[in-house]
Amino acid sequence: MTTREPDDEVRGAEPVTERRLHPVTPLRRAWAPFAVIVGWAVHDPDQAQRQLTRLTTTTLLIAVAVIVPAAALYGFLSWWFTHFAVTGTDLRIRTGLLFRRTAHIRLERIQAIDVTRPLLARVAGVAKLRLDVVGTGKKDELAFLGEREARALRAELLARAAGFAPETAHDVGEAPARELLRVPPRVLAVALVLTGATWGSLLAALVVPSVLWLATGSVWTVLATALPLLGAAGASSVGRFVGEYDWSVSASPDGLRIDHGLLDRAHETVPPGRVQSVRIIEPLLWRWWGARRRGRAQRGGSWVRVELDVAGSDNSVLVPVAPREAAEEIVARGLPGVTVPRAASLSPAPRRAGRCVPLWWRGYGIAVTGGVFAARHGLLGRVLALVPHAKVQSVRLTQGPWQRWWGLADLRVDSGAGGTVTARLRDAGEAAELLRGQAERSRTGRRDARPDRWMT
Repeated sequence: MTTREPDDEVRGAEPVTERRLHPVTPLRRAWAPFAVIVGWAVHDPDQAQRQLTRLTTTTLLIAVAVIVPAAALYGFLSWWFTHFAVTGTDLRIRTGLLFRRTAHIRLERIQAIDVTRPLLARVAGVAKLRLDVVGTGKKDELAFLGEREARALRAELLARAAGFAPETAHDVGEAPARELLRVPPRVLAVALVLTGATWGSLLAALVVPSVLWLATGSVWTVLATALPLLGAAGASSVGRFVGEYDWSVSASPDGLRIDHGLLDRAHETVPPGRVQSVRIIEPLLWRWWGARRRGRAQRGGSWVRVELDVAGSDNSVLVPVAPREAAEEIVARGLPGVTVPRAASLSPAPRRAGRCVPLWWRGYGIAVTGGVFAARHGLLGRVLALVPHAKVQSVRLTQGPWQRWWGLADLRVDSGAGGTVTARLRDAGEAAELLRGQAERSRTGRRDARPDRWMT
């Protein structure tokens, strides 16, 4: 189907070709009526059970004969009235069966486009496109497209967002990628076993229900408590293993590409210049394991986990587990021109900080380089947070009464993704000087920052 928009006629633009989603999409939309029924049954199970016992076999057959065709018709019509088109300036998505809605997604506002393939979608040979757009709270998506069509459309949208002319964007294709890191399943499994959250949630799932059984003797109370705790334990261990299985990071002109997932495969992109902050996490048992590896003359250092914040994106993990040296190389690609400060270069908090936070003050430290503001916290599990100067939105100095008594202050650096990196318990004079210096570094950093169209 080819249509021409009125404003395109005025400007003499090329015709806008509207396309439909994959024919398997109605099966996805047809589940909506059944979801309503299931939701009602879960919300009021007693009433649902009473209504179900009143129904005869004939009534049930009639209900099935009505609901199934109605659901199929709803899925077909919702698919039939959904179109999308790529113009010279935006991606247009038209949806709505009764109430029409047209979304205009400006191409230059696109931050990243992810290709996800849930298990059933992989069986059907289709994929879902999810778009990260600046200024939106949630991702727009096209579900579903054929796998080849999804990758071709993703490449075209990224090319246009990067500044390629519309007539050449079709021929650009998917940018080549070079693999930088792949996490073996065995390494991921060992890392999860050595994570304190896994053992903490499992211990809570065993101890709390036992205590409640001894105190109340009620099976329902134990089940109501044990099931959520077991679910949390599974999510922190098995769930993470399934989601982070076969994790790989590759370098390409459009950013860092991340592929992962055992059942649902995800193909995500972290565009260069869009990372707001990075956290390098080093749990206690991972440091012990790294020391053990070094004792056996194995290279690579201790294991770390790398998380990041990208404005408008829900991507939070860059590297689930990797040797520190390899992880720092990945961070340097996500933050071009940035070198991760070494532990020896971090300036510790003054000794009088122990008056405010006994013992734990030893884990605090900061470093300011030409590219980033870095702050570390944690004595057992260490977290090093990095904020590029160009991504700093505001800088704040805070002091409580006890901190003023000892001449200490906290410096809070806010990034564009809504996160805050805090330099805890610094000397008050040093914190004031850092405040003035960081404001100037942020101003010059934004002036020298790369343009939004990163491939130009």
